[in-house]
Amino acid sequence: MSQPWKHLSSEHVGNFRIFNLRSDRKLSPRTGLAHDFYVIEAVNWVNVIAITTGGQLVMIDQFRHGSNTTEVEVPGGMIDKEDVDPVMAAVRELREETGYEGASATLIGRIYPNPAIMNNCCYTVLIEGCELKHPVELDAGEDLVTRLVDERQIPELISAGQIGHALVVVALQFYQLWKTGGQRTIR
Repeated sequence: MSQPWKHLSSEHVGNFRIFNLRSDRKLSPRTGLAHDFYVIEAVNWVNVIAITTGGQLVMIDQFRHGSNTTEVEVPGGMIDKEDVDPVMAAVRELREETGYEGASATLIGRIYPNPAIMNNCCYTVLIEGCELKHPVELDAGEDLVTRLVDERQIPELISAGQIGHALVVVALQFYQLWKTGGQRTIR
């Protein structure tokens, strides 16, 4: 098994509004040599698998500036400091982005978006019994369109490249694992 690297020092490199960048100097347990590594410090995120009372998935269309593509995604976003836990953040994000509210919410997954260079986690929360109850409350930088999707369409949307966000695909996989009882332990 790979051994942890000894941490020697850290240096703040920059603040870029939605993330910070730091440089860590670490010692290789194999070679004894020191190396510099850059780490993106980002807040934790949450993705929401929202199921309506009619059994459809509440999803959104959203333009993504990094890829210059419009993606079909699940609602979600950053976990705010005021959020007690990922479930609270999921309930808030679902309401703000879609106007939907559910009857029950369950944490079903946790993943590291990119552990090679990022220090955060992305949680997946399942919210069942969702109904449209509120107007949307979009941030100034958001432009979302809510859509209801039959879950049988998900493989086709992924194959066609309409769902291309890796963390959305992971959230949908956590949902499949939850449905089949194959859910892994969330640590």
